[in-house]
Amino acid sequence: MDNSTRIPEKRETLVNDLKAVIQDAEDLLRSSGQQAGQQFDDRYKNARVKFEETLSNAKSGLSGMEQKVSARTREAVDTTDQYVKAHPWQSVGIGAVAGLIAGFLMLRR
Repeated sequence: MDNSTRIPEKRETLVNDLKAVIQDAEDLLRSSGQQAGQQFDDRYKNARVKFEETLSNAKSGLSGMEQKVSARTREAVDTTDQYVKAHPWQSVGIGAVAGLIAGFLMLRR
């Protein structure tokens, strides 16, 4: 499989991994606050506030990235759909050539 065909899979994996990291960080933040109780010193409080801000920024950035990826994917699908409708025989020819190339590559392995 070509790397360009695996990009959406890799992107989805990255997004899922980032979501998991954010969730784990939130859990860690909550549990550390419960364990330390009233023994917070000023440095720990400041670090925690900074971490919460960074975590919040990461979550909003991830959400924005998901929206951009979704919009670009929809745009690519719409463009492809328009091309196929406007040029059906060329699309069939491109598909046939791509299938032949993929078949030859699979035979070589």
